[in-house]
Amino acid sequence: MSSTQQIFELAKERYAEIGVSVEKSLSKLAEIKISLHCWQGDDVGGFESAAGLTGGGILATGNYPGKARTPDELRQDAEFAFKLIPGKHRFNLHAIYLENNGKKVERDEIAPEHFRGWIDWAKTNGLGLDFNPTYFSHPFAAEGFTLSHPNKKIRQFWIRHGIACRKIAEEMGKKLLTPSVVNFWMPDGFKDIPVDRLSPRRRMKESLDEIFAEKINPRYELDAVESKLFGIGSETYVVGSHEFFMGYAAQNNKLLCLDAGHFHPTEGIADKLSACSLFFKEFLLHVSRPVRWDSDHVVIWNDDLRSIAEELVRNNLLGRTHIGLDFFDATLNRIAAWTIGTRAMLKSLLAALLEPIDQLRKWESEGDYARRLAVLEELKTMPFGAVWDQYCEQNNVPVGTAWIDIVKDYEHNVLSKRG
Repeated sequence: MSSTQQIFELAKERYAEIGVSVEKSLSKLAEIKISLHCWQGDDVGGFESAAGLTGGGILATGNYPGKARTPDELRQDAEFAFKLIPGKHRFNLHAIYLENNGKKVERDEIAPEHFRGWIDWAKTNGLGLDFNPTYFSHPFAAEGFTLSHPNKKIRQFWIRHGIACRKIAEEMGKKLLTPSVVNFWMPDGFKDIPVDRLSPRRRMKESLDEIFAEKINPRYELDAVESKLFGIGSETYVVGSHEFFMGYAAQNNKLLCLDAGHFHPTEGIADKLSACSLFFKEFLLHVSRPVRWDSDHVVIWNDDLRSIAEELVRNNLLGRTHIGLDFFDATLNRIAAWTIGTRAMLKSLLAALLEPIDQLRKWESEGDYARRLAVLEELKTMPFGAVWDQYCEQNNVPVGTAWIDIVKDYEHNVLSKRG
């Protein structure tokens, strides 16, 4: 028996004393699939053209060497990251990550054939794929508006793009036998104070209605809509506000996407989950770490993340929630960023699964708040780390900090050769 196993057995006894089955908690954790985002691997550059990212409300900071320059390099890096993360998960693509073989393909002309390589790769690796239209970094987004643009020709271009993205996701779902979640986020908005706040929202609603006019089997494709408080170039007014998309999703039976960085700096999304669960069948989460603004820092196991996980577990929302990560930090090794962020998300979920939630709920209903608070405090020093290490060992991924040296070797042998 390994030392990890020995410590784990002792940890099981401690948790059993408070009525928690560690084995059941680990079984539940193994069912959760996190969707890793492609844009951490290349700083949101994509493969649409050699120019890469050209602005439009998205900003990756840093110039750490070794970013992926081709689809094959990005797939190679993602595969490497998956080997360091316990469990079986998903991969999340943006439309600009197509493979066009050097040919110009406009965004309203993209098709499943441009993502065949990604589908084949996902099938080989047993992964699901999620998808996102790319409503930024394009001449038709240069004025700060896409689906709400006053020019009908530009709106129609972006409508066609959205329709094309849904068809691509449908094909992914059919080939991989798991529904692909398509998340619609548009950066539309004004930098300064607008006079007419209604008309852009009316145009965006009409555009979305047209995009979603065709019904697609939810076995293959699911639609989500994502709000934002403000963005770069839209500091004063965002067309797709929380109220707008909450209303649209509720009225049109779409997934409501809650992004941890898209609200007021002191506002968390954890409290929104139970409230929204009464009105929405499913959710999409974009888990990020804002630092004073939507700066998409690498996710760490902090209070905000822990609160999100606790709400999901305590309210039985795991089966109704699609968890995706959304950060991009070019100041550090990108594979390390994926690994740190995903392991942190899984740690937070495991910690929540190790709570004696039925007992805590009983004490709360009885008004025994002191006992509830005391046990929640004691949980903070329970041997969680031993359970996490055992989960990693069971999944044949590095335990503790061992993965860091593995990433540094990959950096030396692979990433450093990219120039």
